[in-house]
Amino acid sequence: MQVNWTGVFPAVATQMFEDGSIDYDMTATQIESLIDAGVDGLVMLGSVGENTALEMDEKIAVLKLAVDLTKGRIPVLSGVAETTTRAAITYAQKCEELGADGLMLLPGMIYTADTRENLEHFRAVAAKTSLPIMIYNNPGAYRVDIKPEEFNQLSDVKNLVAIKESSGDPRRITDIYNACGDRFVLFCGMDDLVMETQVLGAVGWISGFTDAFPKESVGLWKLLSEGKYNEALAIYRWFTPVLHMDVHAKLVQYIKLAQAMTGVGKEYVRAPRLTLVGEERDTITKIIRKAIDTRPSV
Repeated sequence: MQVNWTGVFPAVATQMFEDGSIDYDMTATQIESLIDAGVDGLVMLGSVGENTALEMDEKIAVLKLAVDLTKGRIPVLSGVAETTTRAAITYAQKCEELGADGLMLLPGMIYTADTRENLEHFRAVAAKTSLPIMIYNNPGAYRVDIKPEEFNQLSDVKNLVAIKESSGDPRRITDIYNACGDRFVLFCGMDDLVMETQVLGAVGWISGFTDAFPKESVGLWKLLSEGKYNEALAIYRWFTPVLHMDVHAKLVQYIKLAQAMTGVGKEYVRAPRLTLVGEERDTITKIIRKAIDTRPSV
């Protein structure tokens, strides 16, 4: 199965009101602003989209909004982060019914599966949908690490087409290629490794802070893809203090605060997450404010 997934795919935040209910109008405005900035695809309901904090009907409503609004202009993927394989299959099939272009599939949540169980989870979900699937490897967040040779064991599953690599080790890009060849489309999944992994062969970037700095993110990727590494490095160095926050446990709060400060979203999150306060808020605000005040021209 072939897909045209390359470039910048923001992990779109689900916009909310202060009481934690979903602000669908602001979510729609955010999606349009990302498309206007030139992103190449959207990943709805990933970690930044607070997937695991939403009810099933809310997930369906958010995804339907994105599909209807995008109208095929760019691919729309949905995160699949359920606690059981059966629930993941049910949601994946619903995504297909709604017209999603693909899935970003996580291991089963809560239970830490061993290798056999985890690979069977991916196989079982893939078998029940015709949608192309990106496997999301983020051992730091989800406690399951899919090794390069394990990806190779999945190479016979035709609709497992891509990998979002978020182990934090840029060497994995080369190791996956050496284990699997060009079987999988490789995406960078950590904002502060985008330059390193693009050089090593990642053809796309699923980014959190594109939500707050869309033009800069698209501009950075364009320079990287054109091999203009000196120009890209200047932007990357400016951006990196912000991008480091993408790998923190509170990345959702940090990204949404940045959205509020750049005027493209709200900082509200759903409990048990809470908006930032005190010294932590002051520290994060200073980092974001410095980035805003020194924004490069792209």
